[in-house]
Amino acid sequence: MAWIYLTIAGLLEIGWAIGLKYTDGFSKPLPTIATVTAMVVSMVLLSYSLKTIPVGTGYAVWTGIGAVGTAICGIFLFDEPRDVVRILCIGLIVAGILGLKFASPAS
Repeated sequence: MAWIYLTIAGLLEIGWAIGLKYTDGFSKPLPTIATVTAMVVSMVLLSYSLKTIPVGTGYAVWTGIGAVGTAICGIFLFDEPRDVVRILCIGLIVAGILGLKFASPAS
């Protein structure tokens, strides 16, 4: 269950990171409410997952999911660069996430 919580927390991190763009400096109420809600739920689920997953692994995976997902969303939603080096670097983050998952004790 911990890895499921961690995965959902990471996906919500993508949501709040992208949501920040839509809050327009927290001046738009609905995007702000959605973004803050995603932040809180993401943190709560991260804390649940850290009951059994080592903190270093959990935090790295959480931020990795958020970083990769946000970078990919930025490419598609905001027309951010999609050059080969950027894609390769995103792939390295994915490899690191998978490595941490498989190197951690089963929970």
